[in-house]
Amino acid sequence: MAYFDVCQLHKQYAGRPVFTDLNLQIEAGEFITLLGPSGCGKSTLLRCMAGLSRPDSGQIIMAGEDITHRAPQKRDIGMVFQSYALFPTMTVQDNVAFGLRMQGVSQHEQKTAVRDILELVELTGKEQSLPGELSGGQQQRVALARALVVKPRLLLLDEPLSALDARIRRHLREQIRAIQQQMGLTTVFVTHDQEEALTLSDRIVLMHDGQIVQADSAEMLYTRPANRFAAEFIGHYNLLDGAAASQLLQRSVHGNLAIRPESITLVAPTDSTIHGQILGHQLLGNVIRYQVACAGSTLKVDALNRDAQQLLPRGSQVGLVFAEPELCEVA
Repeated sequence: MAYFDVCQLHKQYAGRPVFTDLNLQIEAGEFITLLGPSGCGKSTLLRCMAGLSRPDSGQIIMAGEDITHRAPQKRDIGMVFQSYALFPTMTVQDNVAFGLRMQGVSQHEQKTAVRDILELVELTGKEQSLPGELSGGQQQRVALARALVVKPRLLLLDEPLSALDARIRRHLREQIRAIQQQMGLTTVFVTHDQEEALTLSDRIVLMHDGQIVQADSAEMLYTRPANRFAAEFIGHYNLLDGAAASQLLQRSVHGNLAIRPESITLVAPTDSTIHGQILGHQLLGNVIRYQVACAGSTLKVDALNRDAQQLLPRGSQVGLVFAEPELCEVA
């Protein structure tokens, strides 16, 4: 049995199913990301795990114990919200110590535990500050420290970085991952941001319309999407039906074909290459994404941005070379 087991879970609101017969197993120490578009059920699933929302049927089992109907405060689960949910009139030290006080931990133990966890999240020296005196990133770290200080059996993170700017988000997600690995803490992270999911996770659980589409490592989800939705949601794939793929590759293709933009190389056109024409491009920092007309299709092709003088202008004739092992047929 897995450390955390969601079994045949069903939840509906106002007669509308959010998910039905949902199953998910999480191993001890795993960092799992629930990924998917808004409304797919990922936050509802997290709330059921936390005990903040009660499922209509099914079981939630943690470490062999059925916690389906156990009160949230009796689950030994830490949760960090997008909104931080800090007490505005309490100092950082008091906010972080709140859970320990509720557990009846002594003042001396509280002080030691708070000091250690604030050092871990790099907030030493901010003990007497109020939340309103901190930046958004610092407030989020206080919320994280408050969840961690009680040493939860499971940590749940509900889009905790979405309100922060890109630079702080990158730093905090690295910090969250490092702390999780250091503590060996089983963690479930909710996001709709595929970059966060790909960089953080041991395993990504991709959800759509209340169903788990694919639960896999980041590498497998990116290189071998299970179906068309997974390919469309992850990695900017070129998706072609059988007829278009057959025309492009000049061989018979029966199903849909997913081709990653970086698996196509642009070269000088020769008799042995497939010919195309540059329609335009987008600058994505270290990558240039070309739009290329080729064999009746328009393809996205990614190339490293090595030199502005090597930029291929609109109308350029090019040859396309496909990395065959990286072509992926999808349902």
